[in-house]
Amino acid sequence: MQIVRTILWVLLFVALLAFSFFNWDTVEVTLWENLVLETKVPALVIISFLLGLVPMWAYHRSVKWSLSRRIRSLENAARSTALQQRHAPSSGEAKSDASAPSPRVDKPVESTAKPGDTLTPADDTSAAP
Repeated sequence: MQIVRTILWVLLFVALLAFSFFNWDTVEVTLWENLVLETKVPALVIISFLLGLVPMWAYHRSVKWSLSRRIRSLENAARSTALQQRHAPSSGEAKSDASAPSPRVDKPVESTAKPGDTLTPADDTSAAP
């Protein structure tokens, strides 16, 4: 993955150099009524690009940082809960084997449904003759 990232950065740098070479013209930018800035086109393009990129990049980094903090705290909470359950004595270990009653086994529940039973509520008017 690192090689792909490096290739992309090199291609971007070469494209920026080619753009700068072919567009090395002086332009005048009027900032205010009496304030005029003379600059080259590539400098103007790069500064404009960075003015749009940097705020979104800073927002992305802040969201990524806060989400990684939240994930880290949740992982620590889950890890501590798992360790507490692992090291907590169970109720069967606390009692001696001789005094411990045998475990309770429930019988399976028998079906109480009849062949004519339905899930709709009973209607009192249909039962009357």
